[in-house]
Amino acid sequence: MGKVSNLKTIINKDYEKKINDLVGKMTLEEKIGQLTQFLPSIFGAFGMTKDEIIAKLVEGEISYEEFQAMERNYHKDEIKEGLLGSMGGVTGAELSNELQKIAVEESRLGIPLLFGLDVVHGYRTIFPIPLAEACSWDMELIEKTAEIAAKEASASGLHWTYAPMVDITRDPRWGRIAEGAGEDTYLGSMIAAARVRGFQGEDVSQPERILACAKHFAAYGGAVGGRDYNTVDMSLQTLHDVFLPPFEAAAKAGVGTFMSAFNDLNGVPCTVNKYLLTDVLREQYGFTGFVVSDANSIAEVEVHGYAENRREASKKALLAGLEMDMSQGTYKEDLPEQFKNSTISVEVLDEAVRRFLRVKFNLGLIDNPYRTNKVIEEQSLLAPEHIDIAREMAKRSIVLLKNENNILPLKKNLKKIAVIGPLADNKKELLGTWAITGNEEDVVTILSGITAAVENHTEIAYSKGCEVIGEEGMDFNLAVEMASDSDVIIAVVGENADMSGEASSRIDLNLPGRQEELLKALHQTGKPVIVVLINGRPLAIPWVADNVSAIVEAWQLGIQTGIAVADVLFGDYNPSGKLVATFPYSVGQVPIYYNHPRTGRPAGKIKFTSKYIDGPHQPLYPFGFGLSYTTFNYDNLVVHSPEVTKDSLTTISVDVTNTGKRDGEEVVQLYISDLVASRVRPVKELKGFKKVNLQPGERQTVTIDLDIHSLGFYNESMEYVVEPGLFKVCIGPNSQEGIEGELRVLEK
Repeated sequence: MGKVSNLKTIINKDYEKKINDLVGKMTLEEKIGQLTQFLPSIFGAFGMTKDEIIAKLVEGEISYEEFQAMERNYHKDEIKEGLLGSMGGVTGAELSNELQKIAVEESRLGIPLLFGLDVVHGYRTIFPIPLAEACSWDMELIEKTAEIAAKEASASGLHWTYAPMVDITRDPRWGRIAEGAGEDTYLGSMIAAARVRGFQGEDVSQPERILACAKHFAAYGGAVGGRDYNTVDMSLQTLHDVFLPPFEAAAKAGVGTFMSAFNDLNGVPCTVNKYLLTDVLREQYGFTGFVVSDANSIAEVEVHGYAENRREASKKALLAGLEMDMSQGTYKEDLPEQFKNSTISVEVLDEAVRRFLRVKFNLGLIDNPYRTNKVIEEQSLLAPEHIDIAREMAKRSIVLLKNENNILPLKKNLKKIAVIGPLADNKKELLGTWAITGNEEDVVTILSGITAAVENHTEIAYSKGCEVIGEEGMDFNLAVEMASDSDVIIAVVGENADMSGEASSRIDLNLPGRQEELLKALHQTGKPVIVVLINGRPLAIPWVADNVSAIVEAWQLGIQTGIAVADVLFGDYNPSGKLVATFPYSVGQVPIYYNHPRTGRPAGKIKFTSKYIDGPHQPLYPFGFGLSYTTFNYDNLVVHSPEVTKDSLTTISVDVTNTGKRDGEEVVQLYISDLVASRVRPVKELKGFKKVNLQPGERQTVTIDLDIHSLGFYNESMEYVVEPGLFKVCIGPNSQEGIEGELRVLEK
């Protein structure tokens, strides 16, 4: 792991003097301009208004290609007048340098622009979606993919990514589950820190690094009903125990910026939530960077009904501790009059501008505004070593959910393989959500990967069978005919890329369209069916789990999807991924997560317990689950200090043996249960893990450190406490299996 570039500790006295000098020279409009970000605007094209263009796009009168090709307004006049501090959506070394030149050489004070974009899982080299990457449980590799994303993005003129998204979510209906690390706070915190390190490096001022942005602050993943932009209502204890720790981990890792969330939290929109943006973020975490709104969220405070108008919303946002207005120009239009009328103290504005300028100085932007050029850009994008890492991460993100009778791995010399399904020969959908700078032509399809992996005499028969959604392209008969005389059927089904991500919540978690019907038809052939899932969230697939021979959870793995899937299917790589989000049996179980609080009537055989009368209470696949082509045995758990004090460390070990016939990696997982406490505690919580590689027959003692301080929680008085008492220790391959021991925490 690299050293931390902790921006909150970088207070350069020379910078501070320059910052104060700049603030002293600025007009009111220039100060507010520094806190304003615009996107390149297409509106005004063809002599039409914004609403007219959107209406024609929705009605199909303007194609998406025409929409994308419309001439952009890059707000050059505002840049020249010093009325913009940042621009989003600007990509390419030449364009960014052109706009930067206006800011540096033509504006009155010559302050460079900060260019930002959603670089979520790669820039041009698209890696697996973040949810998939998390299933690798590989912090070094997660850090590496963020590092490569930073290198490519910075080469294309960017300074700042709106990532990582560190929201914890327990509801797979929420489309943005694809962008995060799943349901667990401990793992999510580790991944948040790893991604910050990857983007920012040891020194964020280096040209190949970019600013990270921890989002969405806070509790966006707890939206009621899993519906995007919806309200969040939870206790402060749950907020601090479950949802905030990944943000704190990002802050401790030195993240340069935070983004506020769209949702309200307990009745206060996060965009204007002083408790979050000042009390927690600045006073508790010591964060000294700046906070940016989510797109248009300041104006939406009025829609929430928390402000009478946009002017009041802007005032509340600034006073709460939100420095930058993203994309809408709300600050630019609504703040000047309030300062002129002394409605807001100018000292508040000056401090916000200082925070923003401090980040620009620490980024090295003031001294080096032109951090790239066309040559650097061309050399960086899709570099061979980047593609190699994309393949490695894609392999490690795959989770083997079922492997009946060890049908996998397949032999490469089979006579005939039927590859069926709407996502088998598809490039675009394999990129996943938020791959806006990716190119589908860079993607290796699963059909191509399989074809390249098998021997020359193996026949590959392909049929789409159906579309992911809709009736177009239905050809069950051809698919069944091709499959009937094959040795094995590989069915590639799941979701399109735009079915997850922002504004893509689903009411149903089944396979969309008629894909399950296609699988049933293939099953009727009597041939073994291997399902490869392409999806951005956990799905409810009980029929599939009960009836097909094998299930390979491949998510949306980016440009190397086909190669990575073939590596797993044919045994060139032994899958080691473990789920980071629970797969429900039915959407009716949602929200479902492994670390739920205890109930007084846990599910049992009698009726009057916490369960359903028309289905199981257990999930289809639990958190931490994932199979291998080998098997592992756990024994000899040892708690090395069975009695410890609150502020101590202890180690817990277990012997793990590879009992199969091939080498394999195992994620050894440590769970702790607080048996008696002053608040009802979760049934268990992940508190450590270690990934080990074992040869056939090899036995290894795996030791995991446990920080006793991590066993605490927030009590009724909102004090973090580690209470004395007995704790259960469990180490195993997932959240439902393992061997147990005991640990006692002493008062002193």
